[in-house]
Amino acid sequence: MNPIIQITREPLDRNSLIASIAHASAGGIVTFEGVVRDTARGKQVRYLEYDVYPEMAEQQIRAIVAEAERRWGVERVAVAHRFGRLEIGEASVIIVVATPHRAEAFDACRYIIDTLKATVPIWKKEVATDGEEWVEG
Repeated sequence: MNPIIQITREPLDRNSLIASIAHASAGGIVTFEGVVRDTARGKQVRYLEYDVYPEMAEQQIRAIVAEAERRWGVERVAVAHRFGRLEIGEASVIIVVATPHRAEAFDACRYIIDTLKATVPIWKKEVATDGEEWVEG
């Protein structure tokens, strides 16, 4: 099955993503949800703004998922990332990985989020009570 990749301004739907990849041979389904928090590096965060190069981001996420499939036998994956303004408590990214066994699902999910944050052209601006700044992944 082709991976589900969403780059969107709309709120992310964890339950829909899980349902889209669940299947009879998946013994392990691991979900990572990155949520906007109210503090970062000692500052009080008001909200975040994400900017993205959508076509390149999707292409790079597909390459990351292909590597996870190769390394851990991932059968199904969903990756969703929001852009635009996100409020405290909203999900900015959700990754769902299904594999026959749990260990591979955990390893693949961690690889996907860590590699996505380090390499995909998605930029985060923290707007705090004392100013704003673009933050490196």
